[in-house]
Amino acid sequence: MKTFLRILFAGGVATAVVLSSGMAANAATYPKYKAPKVFGATLQADPGHDFTKHISPRHNGILRGRITYVHGTTAEYTPARWKKGAVTEGWFVGPPKNDAMAYSSPVAKNVVFLSASGCKVSNGDVTLIPHSALGAKRCSRSVLLKRHAHSGQPSLITVYRGKIVKVQEIFTP
Repeated sequence: MKTFLRILFAGGVATAVVLSSGMAANAATYPKYKAPKVFGATLQADPGHDFTKHISPRHNGILRGRITYVHGTTAEYTPARWKKGAVTEGWFVGPPKNDAMAYSSPVAKNVVFLSASGCKVSNGDVTLIPHSALGAKRCSRSVLLKRHAHSGQPSLITVYRGKIVKVQEIFTP
């Protein structure tokens, strides 16, 4: 009987170790990447990315861009740049028409979504990091998917291991 209990206890400990290591892997964080200028005037390059093949994830890092299409939990996104205006301060623009500069990545289950306009699906109150144009209000993944399916809000999009792990909206009046 004691041998049976020892085997049962050892099996339980081994299972607990396996489960806890799996949970730690799921909760793994991603490296800190250098963010691009929020109002940068050029489209960010992705060296080594082949746009002639099927649409695929961007390499690891932060892209100033827009989510242009959401299908289920996969988002398509393009880079964006700031274009100064003559009458207004300016606006964000994407790649030229007929340019195939687009990416597609699944949105991570534990994505960090920092909104510039609250957590309602339609825009709400402005919520920014002080002295910046970057969103500060943490919202759910479902709000991110619903809002960006039809808004195209400029954002800093962080990709890690082929998945979108963080989206931080850029406020534009």
